[in-house]
Amino acid sequence: MRRTPTLIVGGGPAGAAAAIMLARAEAPHLLIERTRETGDALCGGFLSWRTLAALERLGVASDDLNPASISRVRLFVGDRTTEAPLPAPAKGVSRHRLDTLLLQRAIDDGAAVERGVAVRAIDDEVRLDDGSSIAADALFLASGKHDVRGLVRPAAARGNDPALGLRVRLGPAPGLTRLVGDAIELHAFDRGYAGLDLQEDGAGNLCMAVHRSRLQEAGDPEKLLAGLARDHPQLGERLAYRQGGGLDAVANVPYGWRATEGVAGLFRLGDQAGVIPSLAGEGMGIAIASGVSAAAARIGGGDGADWQRAFGRRIARPIAVAGVIRMLAENRATAPLLLAAARLFPPLVGISASATRIPHEIA
Repeated sequence: MRRTPTLIVGGGPAGAAAAIMLARAEAPHLLIERTRETGDALCGGFLSWRTLAALERLGVASDDLNPASISRVRLFVGDRTTEAPLPAPAKGVSRHRLDTLLLQRAIDDGAAVERGVAVRAIDDEVRLDDGSSIAADALFLASGKHDVRGLVRPAAARGNDPALGLRVRLGPAPGLTRLVGDAIELHAFDRGYAGLDLQEDGAGNLCMAVHRSRLQEAGDPEKLLAGLARDHPQLGERLAYRQGGGLDAVANVPYGWRATEGVAGLFRLGDQAGVIPSLAGEGMGIAIASGVSAAAARIGGGDGADWQRAFGRRIARPIAVAGVIRMLAENRATAPLLLAAARLFPPLVGISASATRIPHEIA
């Protein structure tokens, strides 16, 4: 059995941000990541102005992520649409690009990283798929939406009609670029929504959150997409740029859940700390903020339980505000009211965008 003072499980944005901070402080640690090559995670391709500033402080330049910026929000409800400016420029970026740059930054800063190391379960030790184990004084759990046996989030967080995340890739194509431009789009429909922006290669990242009941009524994801394209022509116009038949999915996403209590020595990061509804576009913001904050607490001798409670309070408002917006957007009766409010008072969009951001500590 090996031992390390601090073990980070997961090499995504939360784990990499924590590793950067620990490496800079010369605090002994080890980051393990189950994949040998960086993939392209399901969602999380929108980076707000606050997240971009935090990434700059971590050593990842905005233009290296994507030279193009997002300056507007565009909302679709039925056959109606409206748009408003964001409070400041944002970026659309693939998770492959973001995760690659962050983990490389960590390695360049001296972080100890091992890839191809999969975790089977966590109890008093972290048990690996190869039968070995690692013990640590502090555990940073940064496994994203995927739970690890032994530290699974409560099933009640998923609700009676849980959400599923779906992602399709569009383009790249000049026609898609003309349609989307410098906007992030939100397409609202009964019991779900779709978010769309353009990434660094011009491809569209279309991510959906759909309640299980809606998917069951459609029959399967392909039939769901076909029905949405038929019933929502503007969304269908974008789906026409779909490349290939690939469709990624993740089940039972506990939107709105956050860890409000902690355990000594355990730091839950990213989606393991709290899951903000994806329409807010703040999942990566929470991931990076949690990694930076947890590392700072660990360097300062802080306890995981105290940190978890404090971080849970810190993300309470963004998650709550995003939850209200999600509830309105997914309901056929209230979604038109949401659009009407945005039309009558465009600053409301910017206010909502700011209210769903998490404050970042200085890295």
